[in-house]
Amino acid sequence: MKVVFLTLLFGLLCGAQETPAEIDPSKVTGEWRTIYVAADNKEKIVEGGPLRCYNRQIECKNDCEYLFISFYVKFDGRCQFFSEELKRQEGGIYIIESGGTNYVQIIHVTDNVLVFYFENDDGQKITKITEASARGTSFTQEELQKYQELNSERGIPNENIDNVIETGKAPEENSYPK
Repeated sequence: MKVVFLTLLFGLLCGAQETPAEIDPSKVTGEWRTIYVAADNKEKIVEGGPLRCYNRQIECKNDCEYLFISFYVKFDGRCQFFSEELKRQEGGIYIIESGGTNYVQIIHVTDNVLVFYFENDDGQKITKITEASARGTSFTQEELQKYQELNSERGIPNENIDNVIETGKAPEENSYPK
């Protein structure tokens, strides 16, 4: 039964999502800082929530067959560093275990903006999440508008967007540049 569910979930992710035909690895690799996060279940992404991440570094290998992601997550008031290697599955999906099973897809990338779409299955509920990172500490108005459009396309209310820069802090030695 679980195999049938996962097959269905992969099909939904692949069929319903707008994904770039080709992801330019040179645009993915580098230092990234989480600027915005949004979810249809906002309690999962509030500061201290189980799915609120603070991206630091993303590296794309073999045409993004593998993603190496370094990020922080705050547990019990303390930031913990994680570094994960993700292997691309069928349909451009990556899987990471954190707060349940997360099916992750890059849905938008430019020179300054990288947006991931997640579907988190915690065993009780599926939560839709977008996470938008930048090479700097902010988005232009046009970049924010594009992020809002991506949320709307996925049924994530834009009122659930949280500005991570304004509401969350990473460890001082890894804080966002001023």
